[in-house]
Amino acid sequence: MSLAVDPRAVESLLAFWADAGVEASYADQPIDRLAEGAALLRARSQPPVSTPVARPVLVSGGSADVTAAVARARASAAECQDITALAAAIAAFDGCPLKAQGARQAVVSRGPVDAPLMIIGECPGPDEDAAGRPFVGRSGQLLDRMLKAAGLTDRAFITNTVFWRPPGNRTPTAQEQAICAPFLERAVALVKPRLLLLVGGASAKALLKRDEGILALRGRWFEWTSADGSQELPALPTLHPSFLLRQPASKKKAWQDLLTLTERLDRPDRPH
Repeated sequence: MSLAVDPRAVESLLAFWADAGVEASYADQPIDRLAEGAALLRARSQPPVSTPVARPVLVSGGSADVTAAVARARASAAECQDITALAAAIAAFDGCPLKAQGARQAVVSRGPVDAPLMIIGECPGPDEDAAGRPFVGRSGQLLDRMLKAAGLTDRAFITNTVFWRPPGNRTPTAQEQAICAPFLERAVALVKPRLLLLVGGASAKALLKRDEGILALRGRWFEWTSADGSQELPALPTLHPSFLLRQPASKKKAWQDLLTLTERLDRPDRPH
């Protein structure tokens, strides 16, 4: 049903707009701005649609290639009878895609090979990539100061979950950590530490197979178990020194973790 338009009403409206300074129309059809605004408000009130984040492709064949790379790493690691041989095997290993993504060299470990404590970080950074040793940049210098204050200097063997610097200093992926895990487990078997200190969220999640963030995990004792079940050690997650450099107020929490670890390290049979 069509509605009749009163010409006098149209003339009155045009006169009103002319008096207001409107000289031209910018669209052929009227636009209901109130309706547009209401639609925008409704859209904002709806929960956002989550879009999956694309992860970098690690190996061309997917999980089958990862499984094959893990098997190769396990076979190579099993042949190593000391840390020197293990470092050489890691350097020669080409199954981890990080090796071909801009890393200068493999970064394996530092510290005494019979240390009672093994510290496991996340991955090498630019300073470590250049030096070929883990934790030598600003984060490593802070870690060394903390270890000295806790009486742990020369009592820690230090390594990472992966042995090549990820491009752009990103966090290593679960697949990259899985490929390097047999070498890491062999290092644990060779060093024979009494305790593990897991530094940073990526390290704690990978070693403990847990999903919580590092702030929820830190300061709590867990049992780390190797893939074949032959090794089991107490493990304490703590904050990464790079996080402490960004959040100095959190140093108190990391210091508490070190004191907890030192007490257990010096009195391994004491109930806690």
